[in-house]
Amino acid sequence: MKYKSFTKLLLLGFSFVFMLASCTKEGPMGPAGADGADGTDGTDGVDGNVTCLVCHSGTNMEAKKAQFWMSEHSVGAIAVDYAGGRASCAPCHSHELFVQYMTLGEANNVTNPSAWKCSTCHGIHKSFEGQDYALRSSDPINPIFDGSLTMDLNGNSNLCAVCHQSRREAPGYGLEELPDSFKITSTHYGPHHGAQANVVAGMGFAEIPGSVAYPEQGSSKHLNQASCTGCHMADFTDGEGGHSFIPSVAACNDCHGADLDDYNYGGVQTEVEDMLIELRDELIALGVVEGNDTDGYHPHVGTFPTVQVQAFFNWVGLEEDRSMGVHNPKYVKALLHNSIEALQGETASH
Repeated sequence: MKYKSFTKLLLLGFSFVFMLASCTKEGPMGPAGADGADGTDGTDGVDGNVTCLVCHSGTNMEAKKAQFWMSEHSVGAIAVDYAGGRASCAPCHSHELFVQYMTLGEANNVTNPSAWKCSTCHGIHKSFEGQDYALRSSDPINPIFDGSLTMDLNGNSNLCAVCHQSRREAPGYGLEELPDSFKITSTHYGPHHGAQANVVAGMGFAEIPGSVAYPEQGSSKHLNQASCTGCHMADFTDGEGGHSFIPSVAACNDCHGADLDDYNYGGVQTEVEDMLIELRDELIALGVVEGNDTDGYHPHVGTFPTVQVQAFFNWVGLEEDRSMGVHNPKYVKALLHNSIEALQGETASH
């Protein structure tokens, strides 16, 4: 009996709550009130164009173009006329081939090659921040002469290394025992007409054993304490640096605390030039090289003792580096000294 009374009481309670909820439904929304007072304006942000205009202002762009017109990169005749459309000559001899290679990872022959321009090296921005120069690459490279290695010239200078490197390995490279002879098959034989990255990094030349020890790869002060861009693209002064790519004597003086009017710090260039001439004359005496100062010097096509071809490889590569030892003095001197030393023994028995 008590259970039935409790149930009735519970049902009565639910009914009362339901009726109460039905009686207290919200009515329709009234009209909106008047708008409140406006808040205080925030601080203006930086103009979105400011970062862009640091580089892309008319004045700055014209200055960069004027500097670039001083550079051999803008001429074209040094490479475009010769091999600008031929992918087999590596993708560095024209604007079109370089962009194609950096974008697609390969290059194919082009019919209308042109000289380098701003967009050869500069592509699309990534971060749009102040130091984002939109360079097509700044990553370390795997050198052409040995793709298993890594060549790192540090940051933006790696873009230079894409082209300014050796196209082939030195005679006998990677072999435990050298062959007795080596055949030169072309009057253009050698590492490349501009293997500066190899010189700076201290790799890729024929390290003939001799009385001068070779420095460790990557130990050059001009790699670790300077850079391609630091020397060749320092603030444009006296017609040097900037986008002219002409190495800056002012930058040399700043780093070395010197007061030079050329690049011959410590007499390095004089010493190296003398060694290059001595090595060249040894090669001429052995019949490996022929030519003269007017028409230039070229190798004979033919078969020669491997050590003689190694010495030629070093001579022509360092001659065409054109820094006269500045890029890596210790490495260059060791290569030249040991090459001369080896050839003097060859000449004596010739």
